[in-house]
Amino acid sequence: MSRRLARELVLHMLFSNDFVNEDAQSVLDSSLGHNFDLFSDEHELYKVAPSEAQDGYIKDAFLGIMEHMPELDTYIEKYAVGWSVARMSRLTRCILRLCMYEMLYMQVPVGASVNEGVELAKKYDSEEAAAFINGVLGAFVAKEMA
Repeated sequence: MSRRLARELVLHMLFSNDFVNEDAQSVLDSSLGHNFDLFSDEHELYKVAPSEAQDGYIKDAFLGIMEHMPELDTYIEKYAVGWSVARMSRLTRCILRLCMYEMLYMQVPVGASVNEGVELAKKYDSEEAAAFINGVLGAFVAKEMA
């Protein structure tokens, strides 16, 4: 499994958790456990289990985002001028949380994280969402990562 697919899996987990609001470890355990068997015929993402390196990325990213969610949401609201996190689509806020966490805590290069966030939005949301995410992340990078 590539880093791109691992990132996509983290997005799936964040999105799912937004509906059920379970504890982070339970979501992680179920997502990396039986979901690969259950969904392998339905979604390409679940055809190959993550490698050890990608498994580490997935765990670190998901658990870290869950732990730092209030901080990430504060950044989102600061740079998404005129928008509250509650008004955004679930996908948009999950992508923003993921990208901001990667840049702040995982030393993922800024350009790579922004690009991947935009690509995730194009795949799962819309061109408008991709442009919005690009703008929010661009403002975040200019002020917080400079």
